[in-house]
Amino acid sequence: MTEPKFHWTKQAQHHNARAGTLHTAHGDVQTPTFMPVGTVGTVKAMTMDAVRSTGAGIVLGNTYHLMLRPGAELVHELGGLHKFMDWSGPILTDSGGFQVMSLGDLRKLDEDGVTFRSHIDGSAHRLTPESSTDIQYLLDATITMCFDECPALPATYETIAKSMRLSMRWAERSRKQFKNRPGYAQFGIVQGGIEPDLRAESVEALTNIGFEGYAIGGLAVGEPQEQMFSTLDFTTHLMPIDKPRYLMGVGTPDDMLGAIERGVDMFDCVMPTRAGRTGRAYTSHGTLNMKNACHIHDPNPIDPECDCLACSKHSRAYIHHLFRSKEILGAMLLTWHNIAYYQRLMRIIRQAIIEDNLTQTAATLRSNWTHHNQPKL
Repeated sequence: MTEPKFHWTKQAQHHNARAGTLHTAHGDVQTPTFMPVGTVGTVKAMTMDAVRSTGAGIVLGNTYHLMLRPGAELVHELGGLHKFMDWSGPILTDSGGFQVMSLGDLRKLDEDGVTFRSHIDGSAHRLTPESSTDIQYLLDATITMCFDECPALPATYETIAKSMRLSMRWAERSRKQFKNRPGYAQFGIVQGGIEPDLRAESVEALTNIGFEGYAIGGLAVGEPQEQMFSTLDFTTHLMPIDKPRYLMGVGTPDDMLGAIERGVDMFDCVMPTRAGRTGRAYTSHGTLNMKNACHIHDPNPIDPECDCLACSKHSRAYIHHLFRSKEILGAMLLTWHNIAYYQRLMRIIRQAIIEDNLTQTAATLRSNWTHHNQPKL
């Protein structure tokens, strides 16, 4: 029996929003989907059983961090990242480009790649489109990302144009290095800042190379939400209609809803896990700060509409107590809840697209987030 080819099929569409299924060597994923971030082979503060319980279908790992520690060769030797971290489903690996570019003075860029010093011990390393692709192969990533440059914003038009064109040359080299196998994929990354002509040039370059999916990079880096949405408005319309679209590093529930309305299928962000470790809860009725004194006597769950372990077994008062006492369990339970909320939100939106009533569902979601938020004392 031959292994299935990696592909995305569309089940339904409401205006520009799409509901579909991603078919991969490591199983199917329903889209729209949110990918919990497991940067170094762990979704922080969660077991993979806990991640599975939320309904997550795919997680993210990171080339830069895993190459530094424990090393891609070691992960490969021990059976690949799926076995290493106990996740049999699909894994998408970020190429390391964003992390390397954020090192600032610790890195040096040239046409061939990037030389940088480890943030861990200062040791010297080099990443190129070829080596990034090879590392992701050793990790056994289901979805490999092209190595790209992410310029710091704000930047001039000329800087963004130069960076985007370098990324497109790197995309071509990444593609040549990619070892295609049944059910595996490589995604190109659309760059170009908020400039419509540069985004269009980037999409054209990537589609000419040809990838199994396409990501949108360089957004959610501090620009206003309306600027991100307007960039998505003209970018998604240029992208292939039969391939998955992934908006990198986004975001808040409202950001994701707006992006889905503009034709995006996949997301990742550290926000729900980071928030879980710092006391912030995402709920059907907006965000809560679980460290606030208003929760001291509150017997209610974090979110009455949620059935995660934190909400089904514990009160807001207990979660507040854990954070006040600096107990590790507080971060664990709240992270679990936040990931569960993000996954439930994806299911609600997907069902609304299938039932062709996303406009009404989106209005209700936004109204609840905006007008029924809990007091933040």
